[in-house]
Amino acid sequence: MIEYLDTILYQIVQVSTMLMEFFGICVLLFSAFKSFVKWIKKDRNIRLELAQGIALALEFKMGGEVLRTVVVREWEELGILGAIILLRGLLTFLIHWEIENERKALE
Repeated sequence: MIEYLDTILYQIVQVSTMLMEFFGICVLLFSAFKSFVKWIKKDRNIRLELAQGIALALEFKMGGEVLRTVVVREWEELGILGAIILLRGLLTFLIHWEIENERKALE
């Protein structure tokens, strides 16, 4: 019974992780397309909107990695996931810093 529940949990986490990563990819593609259209129109807010889209996409991807930690069975896997989460967190922090600087520059 426990093994069956473990298998169900593993499958739910796998599907949820894929969905979170898919949403992140969709957000990134939508933001890139929208920014490209604004670039053609010579809009000044391109960098700000693209950075916000990238940050949101990274949040979805990081959410998928956090979900993946639920089913980790080995310390080596946990270390790799921890490093991925740390790197994505640092990237998100840097992008938010860039967003703030871009907002100040536009004002």
